[in-house]
Amino acid sequence: MNKMNDILQYLEYKDKKIPLAFTLNVMAAMQKEYGSYEAWQSKLISESGEPDAEALIFGFTEMLNEGISIENDENGTDNKLLLPRQVGRIITEIGMQKAFDKLTEAQKEATKSDEKNG
Repeated sequence: MNKMNDILQYLEYKDKKIPLAFTLNVMAAMQKEYGSYEAWQSKLISESGEPDAEALIFGFTEMLNEGISIENDENGTDNKLLLPRQVGRIITEIGMQKAFDKLTEAQKEATKSDEKNG
């Protein structure tokens, strides 16, 4: 059985490694906010190719906070969750493409985890 730490990815930002994870909790938040996971995904890139900043910040915030929460639970720590405005600044600094790539990587890793457990 996989531990929750097995699904964590890390984002390097200002000499820190911030955990992020794509879990059922994240998917549920996306469904609640956008109606479905697919609706959230379709918002990420518009027909013009321009990313929907709000959808990107929302998804990234959910994934980063899930990673922080998992680490807090696993390690007995109490690191603060990030606010969307803080996540927007992180994305601005690392670049939208890198943020998008990290989202995609975390989703793929979560899917691999599901396949291993199935």
